[in-house]
Amino acid sequence: MDWTSAQLRSLVELTRRGTITAVAESLGYTPGGVSQQIAALEKATGMELLRRTGRRVELTDAGMTLARHAERILSTEAEAVEALERTRNDASGTLLVGLFATAAAEILPPALRTAREDHPGLTVHSRDMDVDEVYDAVASGAVDLALGLDYPDVPIPRDPALRVMRLHRERFSLAVPTGSMDGRETVTMAQTRGLGWILPSADSYYGRAVRTAFRRAGVEPEVLHEVTDTAATLALVEAGVGVSTVTDLMLRLRPSRFDVVRLRETIERHIVVVFRCAAERRPTVVALVDVLRAVAQSGLGGGRA
Repeated sequence: MDWTSAQLRSLVELTRRGTITAVAESLGYTPGGVSQQIAALEKATGMELLRRTGRRVELTDAGMTLARHAERILSTEAEAVEALERTRNDASGTLLVGLFATAAAEILPPALRTAREDHPGLTVHSRDMDVDEVYDAVASGAVDLALGLDYPDVPIPRDPALRVMRLHRERFSLAVPTGSMDGRETVTMAQTRGLGWILPSADSYYGRAVRTAFRRAGVEPEVLHEVTDTAATLALVEAGVGVSTVTDLMLRLRPSRFDVVRLRETIERHIVVVFRCAAERRPTVVALVDVLRAVAQSGLGGGRA
């Protein structure tokens, strides 16, 4: 069959995301580009692979069959690339990294500077994506590795084919409107009862993690505003419309005027790097992971990884 990896990857992502638009956002294509990839696959196979159902699309039986085999084909291809790269002794090549807002602002710039100095043959490209999607992106081969977040209260599912390595640990505090806590420097979760909250949706790992931790303490956060963007959340706290959880790295994203109060109970998040287990000895991956670890230890809190 005359098909390409990009075409197969588009089909595989369609099984995960259900819409052409979502696949395009995940892979960094336009919706038209994804449609062209699928159309080319249909031409190569001579079979209908998907059908439209309203605003969504669904795979035909032929499409589902090819998608299952496509996952194995893409995995084998990735292993071949990684095996070939291991035959080289230097970290020379191109890596595509998936990352989220905090990582893009605080981790990637110093990592790129260090990588250019220490590994001049290494080229790094990056793709901004929703933090909850980075694991699927690595698993599907859409990116070579990714920076993500893991929460002890709601751990990400562990895929045996993926390695999740912790780079940095952060503790959450409470961001509150100026003066609203009467100068208190610490509070218990119980003392937040009755406050209005600004949090991401409960469908997100972050949203579930915060709700889980507070429910364990017998408190049900009253969410007034469901907001995903960290900078927007900080702006709303500053405007006095509610409280939210924050970490030191989150506070760096936007200069803000509000009080930060320490929680006596511990809620944590872990910044992690995710890559395929088959890539553990790939020189480019090893080099970049080492750089990311060094940046995390030196610039994100003094080695608390």
